[in-house]
Amino acid sequence: MTALVLVAVLGVVWEGQFMAYTRSNMQAIADSTAASISEAYAREGELDEDVAAVAESASSVSPDIVVQVTAADGTVLYDDTWASADSTGSARGEKPVPSQVPTSHEAVVSASITAPDGEVVGTVRLWAFGSDALLTKTDSAFRSNSYGAIATAAAIAAVLACVIGYFVSRSIARPIQRITSTAKQIRNGDLTARSGVTGSDEIGQLGETFDDMASTIERDLKLEHRLTGDVAHELRTPLMALQATIEAMQDGVLPADDEHFETIAGEVRRLSRLIDAMLRLSRLENGTTEVKAERTDMVYLVRSLVSAQHQLFHERGLHLRFVDETHGELYADVDPDLIREAVVNLMSNAMRYTNADGWVKVSLRQDRSDVLVSVQDTGIGIAKEDIPQTFSRFWRSDVSRERVSGGLGVGLAITKEIVDRHNGTILVESELGKGTTFTLRIPLRRPRKPRDE
Repeated sequence: MTALVLVAVLGVVWEGQFMAYTRSNMQAIADSTAASISEAYAREGELDEDVAAVAESASSVSPDIVVQVTAADGTVLYDDTWASADSTGSARGEKPVPSQVPTSHEAVVSASITAPDGEVVGTVRLWAFGSDALLTKTDSAFRSNSYGAIATAAAIAAVLACVIGYFVSRSIARPIQRITSTAKQIRNGDLTARSGVTGSDEIGQLGETFDDMASTIERDLKLEHRLTGDVAHELRTPLMALQATIEAMQDGVLPADDEHFETIAGEVRRLSRLIDAMLRLSRLENGTTEVKAERTDMVYLVRSLVSAQHQLFHERGLHLRFVDETHGELYADVDPDLIREAVVNLMSNAMRYTNADGWVKVSLRQDRSDVLVSVQDTGIGIAKEDIPQTFSRFWRSDVSRERVSGGLGVGLAITKEIVDRHNGTILVESELGKGTTFTLRIPLRRPRKPRDE
């Protein structure tokens, strides 16, 4: 298309410019010849064939140019075609016939021959022999060669455009084909497939966005599958206990007394707590639980939690204390309800896995632009190889599984999700037989969401 447009535009513009150029040249020759004849007329005092013969110099410019000089009354005084007239006719005294002037005004240029007083005494006419466009054979050949060169350049440009376009389209199509192939793999169940397309251009950004989307889908499906498996595994034990107890009571093996009804009720309550915890974790992971951040006095929040839990720890034979390392007020943009839940989960975890007469210390301090809440216990601890799995749902170490007081196994997972929703981190330091320290690091300032315009 570019080559065609180029040829069309040049055909119109170049043709007009070239014709104007040739006409301008012809006109310059006519003006120069008329000026020379005017000077000869001024010397001789009359315009005759001898004076008109000055036009012979114009005839020598090109054999394709016809020069004709006429008097004021239209009599032809000079015609350069007479020089090539038949010699026999000249010998008989016959005057050659003047050349036929083209009828088209565009095919002829003329210039006036003037006397010294400004009177027009004659005219010089020029035209191209055998042409209606003031084009000599040389001009016509040049024009034809120019158009041929333009057409050749257009053809070469078109070929180069096709070749370059082919390779460029291949380079663009290749990553798109990879993305398409990856999409088909994901559709067929291979959630680990990735296109691997990267870059700063639009295709690269598309590939990176597609791979991020695939990773999100894989993560969500894994969460869904894991949730299904975890729930089925955790529900199986209490349901089997309920089923065995009820069937035994129906068969008369166990009496239908308050003790066994309380056993059934306890398992039902445990199932209810488990389901509530799983729904809570699912909402946090899916982002459906809104973080209602507000300016919160962290010292008051943590101190009140420790005061509320003190009696419960005392009944378990544990020592609980609060250490305020801020030495004053410390405010942070947090959701107080979610932070309370996170800290209570850590305190409950410490209480559950700390032996009687042990210590649980809850401390609060500021580190630059973060607030740190630590829960330290003197409990059974966690093996180093188990620490990476600490926040996995329904995970408990082998040591803790031996304890009858084991929890539901989702408290730490919920705590981590709460901290993640606050753009914070949670750290674990532990040693078997000596205790564990969980530290919540939460930014004091929460980025504000831009208002919708």
